[in-house]
Amino acid sequence: MAESLTEQLQRNRLIVVEVLQEAGRIRVKAADSCSDISCSAETVVDASEGPTGGLEALCPGDIIRVDSDSTSAQRIVVVRRVWEELTSPEF
Repeated sequence: MAESLTEQLQRNRLIVVEVLQEAGRIRVKAADSCSDISCSAETVVDASEGPTGGLEALCPGDIIRVDSDSTSAQRIVVVRRVWEELTSPEF
């Protein structure tokens, strides 16, 4: 059975659990497991308010999508900020 567009989008979204800026990593939750993603000094964080810089722009609870190469995250796109999630009518 083919996966729906909604299922594909949800599968590619991750929730930030912890930002380990000094170590150059973020811990994320996908479905029912957590994993660490390595980031480099060149990793860019993009959000609806425009490019926001590096890992310091991320907050635990943010919903993100990660574009990466074989070694580290190149671009992190903030899909929804944690404060938007907590104020949504769905909550």
